[in-house]
Amino acid sequence: MMKRELDYFYIGESFGGNQDWCRDPMMHLGGCAALTACDICIYLARKKGLTHLYPFDAGQVTKKDYLRFSKLMKPYLRPRSRGVNRTGLYTDGFSRYLSDIGDTRIILDEFDGTVNVSDAWETVKSQIDDEMPVAYLMLQHRDKSLADFVWHWFLLVGYEETGEDVMGPEEQKNPMRKVKTATYGEGLWLDFDNLWKTGFDEKGGMVLIEIR
Repeated sequence: MMKRELDYFYIGESFGGNQDWCRDPMMHLGGCAALTACDICIYLARKKGLTHLYPFDAGQVTKKDYLRFSKLMKPYLRPRSRGVNRTGLYTDGFSRYLSDIGDTRIILDEFDGTVNVSDAWETVKSQIDDEMPVAYLMLQHRDKSLADFVWHWFLLVGYEETGEDVMGPEEQKNPMRKVKTATYGEGLWLDFDNLWKTGFDEKGGMVLIEIR
């Protein structure tokens, strides 16, 4: 069994930030991209010492300061009619924020949702092993239980690979692969293979973080 979880942060009892806090109607409805960027900045300020990323006290994150920060991030990853529906829109917007605050160390890379699930899994593991969260965009999904994740940005902050699952007509045994998501102030474990294999042609993808 392999299991890793990031040393993530809480705001009160909330696991990271919560989109439901936003009083701005557009951010409440479509601010998920901006808020994942906020959470990444707070995490890196706390864990990696990049305190310039978050303009408030990263050691004691409050709901009030978090909402103030979300207003600063909004122009870079603003809600729009179809949302921030491409990884390129996310990296462009987040990179502009990083440039405006003078950051020269963070590199953002796009990972396309059409890549096979095994390569995607190895990439997620590598990022978490490097103590980096992963920004994840899911557009559509055939699994109705994932409705809260449709057309949504969220973070991956842990992984677990354990046991064996009997799958397929020939009963080929494959490991169970799960990821821990952070969104709406909650941490939830999901089956990664199911998450990645959406059943639709229009894919999302991931944004990976590297510190040079």
